[in-house]
Order: sequence, then C-alpha cells, then structure tokens
Amino acid sequence: MKALTIALLALLSAPALMASQITPIGDAQKGNMVTLSGTVERISDTDEFRLQDATGSINIYVGPNWVPTQVGEAIQVTGFVDDGFGPREVYARQLIHADGSVVQFEHQYE
Repeated sequence: MKALTIALLALLSAPALMASQITPIGDAQKGNMVTLSGTVERISDTDEFRLQDATGSINIYVGPNWVPTQVGEAIQVTGFVDDGFGPREVYARQLIHADGSVVQFEHQYE
C-alpha cells in the first residue's frame, strides 16, 4: 500500500516538475508550452517585450495587459509559443519576478 501511495504521488507531481523546467529561448518550439528565463531586452509596446538569454531572444506578449516589468530585469515567463506564421512569440500565462512575486495573465481571443 505504501509503494502504491508513493507511486501515485510521483505521477501526480511529475507534470508540475516538468512545467517548471527552463527551456533555453533558442530551443523554444512553436506550438509548445514553455518556461523561459532571461533578461528583458526591450519593451516594444504597451503589451509586449523582448526577452533574451544566452541562446537568443523572443517576443513575449502579455496583452491585453500592460507590461509588468522593466528593461534589464531578470524574470521567468511561462506561456505558449505561437504556432502561426511569422516570428516566434510567446503568449505569456505567468511572469515571475526575481523577488518571487507572480503575475498571472488572462488571454481572451475571439
């Protein structure tokens, strides 16, 4: 019984552990959920910024919300890499600041 409980706990916690794995920006593939870590390179619009790490950079879309970060800030972003045509872009679901504070994003598309 104890072995079964341990096995079930391991299965239930596996997705949470996998979701927290950091993907290098250069490896972020269209159509995938990713967690990226890097530095804000520039803010390109009220609802979009560019994140960079040692492997590259990528646009992060937080709309219809305002960008809750500053240029030069180290952050972590979890979101979906758009699978459409054009350059890669992440639709952010969550942003974590270096101090641990979390910003959640709601996206509604028609």
